[in-house]
Amino acid sequence: MSEAVTSAILWRTIFVAAATLLAVASASDIATRKIPDCIPIGLVAIGIATRLASHDANMAVVASASVFVCGALCWRQGWLGGGDVKLGAACAWLMAPALVPRFMLLTALVGGALACLYLIIGWFAKRPHAPDMAARPRSLVARVWRIEQWRISRQGSLPYGCAIAAAALLIMSSG
Repeated sequence: MSEAVTSAILWRTIFVAAATLLAVASASDIATRKIPDCIPIGLVAIGIATRLASHDANMAVVASASVFVCGALCWRQGWLGGGDVKLGAACAWLMAPALVPRFMLLTALVGGALACLYLIIGWFAKRPHAPDMAARPRSLVARVWRIEQWRISRQGSLPYGCAIAAAALLIMSSG
């Protein structure tokens, strides 16, 4: 096998592993509004290996620390959760340091779209009475929908980890 083919296979494997972890983080964020600590740890492990191979680990430390500091400031204001901050900093390891500002901008844009989606759902999902919580929906989608309606009606937090994961996957898939 040529070096280019081996490199392409390795990159696809890294992408699939990161995408799997990001999907689990998103699902967990939707279900519980918590991101397990093992997800950012796994992403950082993948990212460190990738950055060491591409010889830009020093700049990746700076980029990840910058994302963490920005996220911590947002957490301090109550705009992000702690898991979101850790997930964003871990995702910064998955891409070339030069792409991190684009990642942060894309995260903000996807997060804004998510907020708009939740506003629209809130307008359409308003009911004059509370849903009957005694009858349990059978499908997982229906149960998630009911819980999200309840969260939206109480102006609960957004699953911002989904926006972070989507932005990271978009940046990683674009090069």
